[in-house]
Amino acid sequence: VYGTRLLVESGHDVIRVESPDPDLVRRLPPLLPGVPAAEASAYHAFFNAGKRSIALDLARPAAREALLRLVERADAIVARRSIPLDPAAIRAANPHIVHVRVEDEPELVAYARSGLLSITGQPGEEPMMLGAHIADAAVGVYTALATSAGLYAAARSGEGALIEVSVAACLESWMEQPMVTYLTTGAVTERRGFRGAITAVSGAFACRDGWWMVSVPHGPDGWARFVEWIDDPVLTADPSLSDERERLRKRDAVLDRVSEWSKTRARDEIVAEAQRRRVPASPVATPLDLVDDPQLRSRGFQSLIDDPTIGRVPFTQGAIAPVTGVHVAPAPRLGADGPDVLAELGYDERERREILG
Repeated sequence: VYGTRLLVESGHDVIRVESPDPDLVRRLPPLLPGVPAAEASAYHAFFNAGKRSIALDLARPAAREALLRLVERADAIVARRSIPLDPAAIRAANPHIVHVRVEDEPELVAYARSGLLSITGQPGEEPMMLGAHIADAAVGVYTALATSAGLYAAARSGEGALIEVSVAACLESWMEQPMVTYLTTGAVTERRGFRGAITAVSGAFACRDGWWMVSVPHGPDGWARFVEWIDDPVLTADPSLSDERERLRKRDAVLDRVSEWSKTRARDEIVAEAQRRRVPASPVATPLDLVDDPQLRSRGFQSLIDDPTIGRVPFTQGAIAPVTGVHVAPAPRLGADGPDVLAELGYDERERREILG
């Protein structure tokens, strides 16, 4: 569903073909109080925003025929679960269509098989999941990319395509750097916890009122700006640390000194001073920080919308919509657009009633 949400933000007309019974996305907590059950999920409000909804009972021949007619008019199909139409029938109905099939695999299983669990967490401890359903987000991004690439190719060649998106393969592609490291050096990437693995002086560090993240630039100039700022006598007294290779060799000792230094300071003060000295740094933001972030507001990442179901609420437009100029509409009620979609397909009122039941 996230992949098609990105397609909405890109300006595509996305029609969600649903069962008359609410699916998991519409039932997934957190649930909004005082809202009908089929519309109550906050995740539904986000993931299905801007889409149109038609509810079809595909056990009925008339509904399957309507789906096939929709296929004839569509540019692409994106499906995570199998649909009751044979791929050959889809291609016969529309030789130009881009059919994207997303393998349906449990997130945790795919995450484990990808190798990502082997490099996340604290050294010597159990694997740790990343938050925010990163696996589903990754699959969504690749699904949107595959669909866009397929549409571009179809526009150039006039031929459609069947594209398979593997959940595990999407995540495995994020392991390319550890694989390159092993294949070229024999070194196995291990868990570093909150300490960076590439740049010598990087990681997240506790401060008086939260956490902050720093990544000291490569080269002697970046190191000089950093060490002058924190004014640590041990680091200042070691001239070898002006060499990035030496900092890599001694990085844990360096990071121990940085950790002790930062514990005595306030988060926002540290970040402001780092940025003044041109040292890349950021607070480790919470969801509340992001909601109140003036930069996200100014970029149009979120705005107020008038949702007929949940009222006037602040709403996340997403990362692509502000660039394309698309204003993402509220999520549809279950089946709300069925009559309009069928009318666009040429069905008269009697036929529409028969199909929708």
